[in-house]
Amino acid sequence: MSRINSEKFYKNAIKKHGISAQGVCWIDSARQQLRFDVLHSFLPKDLSSFCVVDAGCGFGDLYHFLKNNQNLPQKYIGIDAVSEMCSLAKEQTQQEIIQANILRAELPSADYYICSGAMNILTRFETTLFIRQCFEASKKGFIFNVLYGNRESEIYNYLNKKALEDIAQELGVKKISFRDDYLENDITMGFFK
Repeated sequence: MSRINSEKFYKNAIKKHGISAQGVCWIDSARQQLRFDVLHSFLPKDLSSFCVVDAGCGFGDLYHFLKNNQNLPQKYIGIDAVSEMCSLAKEQTQQEIIQANILRAELPSADYYICSGAMNILTRFETTLFIRQCFEASKKGFIFNVLYGNRESEIYNYLNKKALEDIAQELGVKKISFRDDYLENDITMGFFK
């Protein structure tokens, strides 16, 4: 069980900050964009023949990032558990947005699954399940960022490199890529098939 109610957590952020990086619980848009830059560096230079699922899509900000970088996939699908996020993402992107709990849903198949920040308030067990679900639904791989380190928090979930490597081994990941040099306490991982 989640240590906090994620729907309430995000609804409060939307109410307080509106459609913004802070509305999806980032400190600011610069840090959100930096994380997107790093995620993007793990993807092919041309996504035009691929299907990409944005797991925990929030307002669809990743879609706009890809559009602004002239690297839109052939098909973009957003998934989020919070109904307000889904409505706003659909309105903001005009793309297919699915309301679903990634931990329990049957996920659509896609070439790549991407996740930026959506696992930060999950428990370690839920994070492992989230990674498994997305990796198994992907044809080529799952690229994600998580909070990095050995810190303990009542709200946030931090993972160290060994924990992430153990998850990759359990899933039979063929190739692991990572970057941890862009923000303190943050790591981006690519689990590839």
